[in-house]
Amino acid sequence: MELQYTYWQEKDGRFLGYLNDYPDHWTQGKTLSELEEMLADLYELEQEKNPKVIPERKIGTLVLSPA
Repeated sequence: MELQYTYWQEKDGRFLGYLNDYPDHWTQGKTLSELEEMLADLYELEQEKNPKVIPERKIGTLVLSPA
């Protein structure tokens, strides 16, 4: 299973982020790999509290013609 997440690095070097499917639940880590571990734990906790199936996502391309 692959989950997408959003993250950034703070001025003090810590990484903050959240799972895109759970944007209200942020977590942090001293390194990017630690942040990823925390995000995996967060996902497991959320699934225990409120299991939901996250559908497989597909990416499409929209081609616009000039007006």
